[in-house]
Amino acid sequence: MRLLPAAMLVSALAAAVLAAGCAQTPPPPVGLLDVTSRPAERALQGGIRAYEDGQYPEAEKQLNLALTTGLVSPRDRAAAHKHLAFIYCTSSRTSDCEAAFRAARQADPAFALNKSEQGHPAWGPVYKRVQP
Repeated sequence: MRLLPAAMLVSALAAAVLAAGCAQTPPPPVGLLDVTSRPAERALQGGIRAYEDGQYPEAEKQLNLALTTGLVSPRDRAAAHKHLAFIYCTSSRTSDCEAAFRAARQADPAFALNKSEQGHPAWGPVYKRVQP
């Protein structure tokens, strides 16, 4: 009769070991250097930097490169489209601006401009017009 509890204990331990072996370890965190080593993310970073420096033709080139190279994150794709929309709106390319805002929303359904961006005279009205 003593053998039965011992066998149950061994079975329980074996099941626990097997279950632990099936547990998935989470992937290691992705660091900034990992992300910036990717061509698409590097192009996005360069495009945003060029935009902030007022170099709009270079920004447009880099942002389009980021999108065609394959940004992984939906938020990154939305950010690229958003900055392209800003460039298009400020250069009187309204239909391109509308399309870029739609693409940003398609890339990331949670995409939204902040209050100050929504109030911008060049792209604010276009953004509001294409909102679902």
